Amino acid sequence: MGAAGDAPAEHPPSPPAAKRTLVFTYGTLKRGFSNHALLQDLFLTGDASFAGAAATASPLPLVCGPYRVPFLLNLPGSAGCHRVKGELYSVTARGLARLDELEGVSRGHYERLPVEVVPADEGAAAAVEGAVAYYAHRGYAAEMWARSGRRGHAEYSPAVAAGYVRRVDRPQGQTFLEQIRVFVSSQS
Repeated sequence: MGAAGDAPAEHPPSPPAAKRTLVFTYGTLKRGFSNHALLQDLFLTGDASFAGAAATASPLPLVCGPYRVPFLLNLPGSAGCHRVKGELYSVTARGLARLDELEGVSRGHYERLPVEVVPADEGAAAAVEGAVAYYAHRGYAAEMWARSGRRGHAEYSPAVAAGYVRRVDRPQGQTFLEQIRVFVSSQS
């Protein structure tokens, strides 16, 4: 025990809040679409929270690939594209690892890269700092843009998504990258 007049014992500092990353979702991870269940699971574990509706600050191509899978293309300045509407989520490192797995980052399906977004609120003009998005991998993005006729969508809506085939319902004899290669080499 300390003597009277000794300074009170110091408590160890509280651990810092888990670092979170803002993830811009534009396709099947959005509310109402098939992969949103993963985000709902992450909500339950505290690994994700909804941060608001957002849109890309600049026009970017959003296209559909094989099975109506959405792809945001990291091809800024391309004619025929729009500011893409989506949702922003705050995600922990553990949640980000789960999203990376879903998006096939280690398999070359998508790349997680910075994206400049703005809140969807008309009154909010400031860009959101530090957001990322899952873009189509650079190895096939230009081909995907050409295959789409260089026309993008402003939003992955139910109408745009019509005909989407869930992963479990797709043919199992090819990898997703093989399916992408077949798609980009076919005629539209």
